[in-house]
Formats: sequence, structure tokens, C-alpha cells
Amino acid sequence: MSRQVNRRRFLQSAAAAAAAPYVLTSTALGAPDRAPASERITLAGIGLGGQGRGNLGAFLGQGDMQVVGVCDVDSRHRGMARDMAEKRYAREKADGTWKGCQEYTDFREVVARDDIDTVLIATPDHWHCLVAVAAAKAGKDMYCEKPLSLTIRQGRVLSDTIRQYGRIFQTGSQQRSDGRFRFACELARNGYLGKLHTITCGLPTGGSCGIQPPKPVPDGFDYDMWLGPAPQAPYCDHRTHWDFRWILDYSGGQITDWGGHHPDIAQWGMGTEHTGPVEVQGQGEFPTEGLWNAAINYRVECKYANGVTMIVTNKFENGVKFEGDKGWCFVSRGRIDAEPKGLLSAKISPNEVNLYRSPGHHRNFVECVKSRRECIAPCETAHRSITIAHLGNIAMKLQRPLKWDPVSETFPGDAEATRMTDRAMRSPWSL
Repeated sequence: MSRQVNRRRFLQSAAAAAAAPYVLTSTALGAPDRAPASERITLAGIGLGGQGRGNLGAFLGQGDMQVVGVCDVDSRHRGMARDMAEKRYAREKADGTWKGCQEYTDFREVVARDDIDTVLIATPDHWHCLVAVAAAKAGKDMYCEKPLSLTIRQGRVLSDTIRQYGRIFQTGSQQRSDGRFRFACELARNGYLGKLHTITCGLPTGGSCGIQPPKPVPDGFDYDMWLGPAPQAPYCDHRTHWDFRWILDYSGGQITDWGGHHPDIAQWGMGTEHTGPVEVQGQGEFPTEGLWNAAINYRVECKYANGVTMIVTNKFENGVKFEGDKGWCFVSRGRIDAEPKGLLSAKISPNEVNLYRSPGHHRNFVECVKSRRECIAPCETAHRSITIAHLGNIAMKLQRPLKWDPVSETFPGDAEATRMTDRAMRSPWSL
């Protein structure tokens, strides 16, 4: 790795600045299953709520990776993440202590450090592209949670930036690293189901909550930074952290929260990972009052140039069903089924389409950082997948069928719909 010397310098300086100073060496941290400290890929986590800490834990288990920084606007999240790292690495020291994980509130301080190789991005959705673009321009590789973007244009800007700066990017669409999903897609791609005509993606039902009175911002929480590019709004219960997903200023509801999963698998199985539908229409039920305003019930139909119709709805079993004129296959995180049943024992031969095999989503990222090979869930693929969810939200809002051009990423002849492919950002933030 080109920055081994920088990493070694950071590990030494971080240890020296700790409360009980000492100089870290490769033997101080090195365990039998761990690479020497100077040879590890350094990582900092940005956005460390529940999902972020889950990802952080996965990276702490990688023997050739070193977590050296944690960044979150909530001091509780930062503290929990720092404790995770320090407890994990303390087990590798004879005296059972380790202090070398620096805390940050502002992600810009993290990406400015040239001794950090990679970043984990698990912020709320409205921050994903801003943080990722800054990281790419600073030369960082990144693992970024899904959904990739808040808008179609933001996703396009991010994908183009990743390509321009030659960064390794893994999206947190971990179903691609699950053998069941890969096998279902290989059945579809190799014609075992006959000619595909319908793919149905069953997603969860949305929710609603009542009117929330403004409340004081909790101590240790930089709420203005949390809002960032989103409109100014008073702090209240159920606006931030997990519940941001159900508010359209920050996310897109269940259809975007799961849009990086099942519609992504549908695209993989159809071989449309670098394009998209040509028509979309949708019907949605939205809350009529209260804080949350994303769709509760929804049905979106996307038609592709190849004749396939993709249906995204909460009125279907959670999972993906591929239907062709010779059979069908259903796959979810818990099971896989098919008709005829013999499809389940099919063997994909070497001369057929064999899709990308991942050793695990986080491990795949680490290996690709080293090899510079594209990850199993790269940025452009994630952009095309989440575009389906964004198109669905636009169609449901406009309540009319829409034509979509997946090349120009516009609605031909429809200025109103095309304007909805992006949103204004609160000053001073911009892409």
C-alpha cells in the first residue's frame, strides 16, 4: 500500500496523544491472526448509529484493517463506537488497554487526513453523497450504506466522481454477497425461467406518527450539523436517528430504505445494472398529518425496453420473484423457492453466466481496496438501483404515468417531473 508510512506515523502519534501515552508498534497490536500495524488498511467511521456500529464491528473483525477514527454529530454514538474499537484492540495487548481511536464531529476533518485510507459512511441518507464526494476527492476508498442517494441527480454526481477519481466503492447492498440471491439471479440470467416478463419486489409497509412538539436539542448532539443540507426544522422526537427514514427531507420511506436491496437484486437478475426502466407509474398512500410523510402503502410499476415489468409494492411477500414463461423463482433473506422445483438443484456451468462471487460484503471491500478490483456493489450499480425507488416516489407524487430516459436521466418533455430529480440544499452545502 502506498500510504504504509503515513499509517505507521499516525498509529504512533495517536498512541502518543492518548491519556496513557505509549508508542504503538506492529508487535504491540499484532495478534497471530492480525497483520502488522504498519500493513493494515486504516479506516474511519462517519455516521455511527445502529447500522454504522454494525458495519464498524464487521471491519473491526478484519485482521488487515485498523479503525483509527470515529465521527458522528451525536457524542453518544461517537463514544460507543470508540469504545468498540478500543475494547477490540485492547484484547490484543498484554496489558489489556488500547487508546488510539480519535473522535470527530465534522466529517471534513476526517477526509482531510492523509493517513486514513478508507471511510465507512453510514450517515442519514441526505448526507451520503456530500460525504462520499468529499471522500473521493480526498483520495479515500469507501464503504457507503444504502440507499446511495437522496435524489437521482445526487447519485449521478457521486457515481461520476467515483469514476473520475478512481476510488473503490462498496454500497451496503449486502444481499449481493448472499449465495441465495446470486443463484436466483443466475437462474434468471441464464434462461432457466424462460423469457422473463415480470419481477415483483415485496418491501415493508411504511408507518406514521402524530404531530411532534418541538423539544430542546439533547446535550452532545450537533443538531444543525445533523440537518446539514436539509431544510431548517425544529428538533423533536422521531425526526432524527432511525426515524429520519420516514421523512422525505432526509430519505424516501420504505421504498428507498429497501430500494437498495430487492430492486437491486431485480436489476442484477435482469442484467439491467447500467440502465433502467423507460416507463413508470405508481400509486401511494401518504400520511395526511403528523411528522412522517413518506408513503405507507405503495405500488410502483416500471416497464423496461426488454419487455419486463418490475413491480415494487408493500402488498407482496418480502423478497423478489422472477417470473418467466417456463417457471418462476422467489428469493428472500430467509428462503428460496421455485417452480418447477427442479430449478433449485440446477447447476450453473462454467460456460454460462456466472455472477460475481463475494467472500462477504465487508471482506469483499477490503480485498478490492488491495487489488483495485471493482466491488460487488459498485457506485454506478447502486445509483441505477436506487433510481427505481426515486422514480417511484416521483410518480406517486405526480399521480400520472411517466416516460423515463435512462441515458439522459430525464423525463422527456416533462419539465415538472425532471425538476423532481433533484432538490435544493441549505446553504452553505452543495455538490
